[in-house]
Amino acid sequence: MAVPKRRHSKARKRKKLAGKKIKLSSCGFCPRCGQAKIPHRVCSGCGFYGDKEIIKKEE
Repeated sequence: MAVPKRRHSKARKRKKLAGKKIKLSSCGFCPRCGQAKIPHRVCSGCGFYGDKEIIKKEE
């Protein structure tokens, strides 16, 4: 089993863990209804993706 020869410093350990933080996903707004939505996904408010109606919604 591999065992480290020397102890890693706090700075070196923290630099390694710095890239693991959770990043916030980007968010846009639907041009039709104005509801917040994830980019490149069907809008859950109106059911449109771009100019096409994907999900029929009753209003």
